[in-house]
Amino acid sequence: MTLDDFVRFGSDRWCLLAALVLVGRTCDLLSTWIATPNLVLEGNPVARRLGWKFGIPLNLALAVGFGLWPLLALALTTTSFLVAARNLQSAWLMRTMGEVNYRCWISDRIAESPRFLPGGCFLGEAVLFAAVGVALMATAEWRLVPFAIGVGILGYAAAVAAFTTLALWRARG
Repeated sequence: MTLDDFVRFGSDRWCLLAALVLVGRTCDLLSTWIATPNLVLEGNPVARRLGWKFGIPLNLALAVGFGLWPLLALALTTTSFLVAARNLQSAWLMRTMGEVNYRCWISDRIAESPRFLPGGCFLGEAVLFAAVGVALMATAEWRLVPFAIGVGILGYAAAVAAFTTLALWRARG
């Protein structure tokens, strides 16, 4: 199977890929709900605007559609698992403090720190993840699975860079 191959809807491979995407997206959604049930702390403005009412059906549709393209299915699953892991890292604190209190607390920590430090740390995280993704893609010799996982890691790095930059920009006003 090559990077640009598609699978037939309803085939065994499609069922596996759609299930993987569904599990990954479910982990992302569940970890988001644990951390920010009212989506106050959601970093993705599109997801925040869709809310749970439209976000869940959209993710079901993504699983069905993206299961047709193995590269995209594996990349999205990888990104989803990494985002869920990152959500769970602080979810307990967000839930314990409450969404608004956590946002105020983290904003105060950002305001108290040297201007470059939070952005530099978040950007450093993104660059390090991107390096792993690029290394995996570069050494995959165009084999589907390692290349797709590399794309997923790179997608996660891009999401971290974009959404934390957006959050820091809003916090600094």
